[in-house]
Amino acid sequence: MKRVKTIGCEEALAHLLEYLDQEVGATVRHQVDHHLEACRSCFSRAEFERRLKDKLRTAGREPAGESFQERIKTVLKRF
Repeated sequence: MKRVKTIGCEEALAHLLEYLDQEVGATVRHQVDHHLEACRSCFSRAEFERRLKDKLRTAGREPAGESFQERIKTVLKRF
C-alpha cells in the first residue's frame, strides 16, 4: 500500500475546486481525501462548496420568471 503525502490546509484548499470538479490526478485526490478526513474545518469548507455548486447547477436549469426577464430587458435597453 502506497503512503499518502500529508498536505496542509493551504495546499488542500488550493486544490479544492478542481478536486470537487474531479479535475485532479489520483495523487492529489488521495492527498485531499486524506486531509479532509483529518481536518474538520476543511471538510466543512468542502461540503459548503459542494452544496453551493449543486445549488448553482440546479438554478441554471430553471427558467427565469417573467418579471425577472422583463427587468433584464429593461437593464439591457439602457446600454
